[in-house]
Amino acid sequence: MVTFSLQAQPTTAAEWLDLARRAEAIGFEAIQAADHPGACASPFVALAAAAAVTTKIKLGSYVSNAGVREPILLASDVATLDVVSGGRAFLGIGAGHTPAEWAAVGRERPDVRGRVEHCIEVTERTRALLDRELEKPRPVQEHVPILFGGGNTRLLRWAAAGNVDRIGLSGLGRTLEDGHMHETRWRQDQIDAQVEICGDTPAEALVQRFEVTDDAGAAYAKWAEEMKEDESDLIAAPYVFAGTLDEIVAKLGEIERRWGITHFAVRTPAIEGVEQIIKR
Repeated sequence: MVTFSLQAQPTTAAEWLDLARRAEAIGFEAIQAADHPGACASPFVALAAAAAVTTKIKLGSYVSNAGVREPILLASDVATLDVVSGGRAFLGIGAGHTPAEWAAVGRERPDVRGRVEHCIEVTERTRALLDRELEKPRPVQEHVPILFGGGNTRLLRWAAAGNVDRIGLSGLGRTLEDGHMHETRWRQDQIDAQVEICGDTPAEALVQRFEVTDDAGAAYAKWAEEMKEDESDLIAAPYVFAGTLDEIVAKLGEIERRWGITHFAVRTPAIEGVEQIIKR
């Protein structure tokens, strides 16, 4: 069965709470809040507010930057969210790539190897705290799920070795020199390789574009030009969807058959389309 998570950010209190209620009513599996200190809202504060007006939808960061978040503070935030939500929290974590976030905490961004090693260290330390070492508050869940988001091959192998509960794939690869943009890995052979590394660990695709339209070809052609990608790769990739509801449902089926991906994270422009898909 295909499931969807909603990645969103609060604007006003009323809109955020309404969005949380709507996401749960539609049938989204989770609400995911981005974590870019200084550039967006605090995910755990926002998610705690969402927890107060929902009863079953899961709540987690997507993803926290291991480079600027201390394990004890991460564990405390996640455990508190788990308590106030009645056991619905999860932690999304990644290595972090934005230089400004490192600078804001007085650190220089390490090279790729340094970021990878630091991510592993922070995630494992946070896991130990959540599982047994954090005195108070203790999470409601015996095992708080962890989602790793990223594309580094070494980190994917580490994640797939039983260290996380889900792997978030975005089709993004090496960070470019500006520290913000990325190479993409949207070719079918590149997706094949990443999914193979994931092994038995469930993978979730982060959907970058989603449009319900009677002219899928025009949408894919436009995106291919904007992104400088091959149109045929976009048509197959689990990161972009265009077409009628029937065409999008068919593509979801093809993605499941080829890659076994049944979890998708979408952003707010996709809500209405996803609602119709879930109703089916």
